[in-house]
Amino acid sequence: MTEPRTGSTDAELLAEPRLVVEPGVAARVSAVATPVLQGMGYRLVRIRISGEAGCTVQIMAERPDGSMQIEDCEAISRALSPVLDVADPIDRAYRLEISSPGIDRPLVRRSDFERHVGHLVKVEMSVAHDGRKRFRGIIAGVEGERVRVRRDDVKAGEDGDVALAMEDIAEAHLVLTDELIAESMRRGKAEAREMRRDLGLEPPLAPHARTAKGNKPKKKPAPKNTKQHRLAAERARRGEIEPDEGD
Repeated sequence: MTEPRTGSTDAELLAEPRLVVEPGVAARVSAVATPVLQGMGYRLVRIRISGEAGCTVQIMAERPDGSMQIEDCEAISRALSPVLDVADPIDRAYRLEISSPGIDRPLVRRSDFERHVGHLVKVEMSVAHDGRKRFRGIIAGVEGERVRVRRDDVKAGEDGDVALAMEDIAEAHLVLTDELIAESMRRGKAEAREMRRDLGLEPPLAPHARTAKGNKPKKKPAPKNTKQHRLAAERARRGEIEPDEGD
């Protein structure tokens, strides 16, 4: 997994616009929800309104680093519910549902594609590219305003790489693969360890484990089995020196 745009700060990632936006009622909900989410340090991913079993408004959000915990969902729900009640963007009763993007998440920003280079994606275009609107393949990189996808359905004689204009993407999401699941599990374990350290439930990283610039790992002491140490040990055994001398 690559990091989006080297040097990007959380503030820049929070302000990054979405490439894929919703029309109609969902757009009205977005206009209300976006400033609330940004003020709390979250990014809006997607809004979906469903009429099945009553009206449900699903708001998908995340932190700038792509993480999202149950506690985050609960905090957003508490903050956003009264704001939506006042703004009243929906003219009927509804149930508010806050969720994380999930593993096979939608890709709605440039940084989403940058972060998931090397993973399998499905893309549907609003404007046809070379006569077709649907593509599936590996994200090979982001070049300017285009995302390069290496198609997995290439026929003999066809060029497997396509450069899709991000502004013409109607929908894109990751495809669940073993590699994606494994990476998600690794990230989840790392985030859990970091959270436990922050809460004091796990000891902090040892100095030799730090990878930040300037924090070089300490060298391990040389084993005490050299000729000098063996001679010193023998002299100590005979009582000629104290045992610690010669260390």
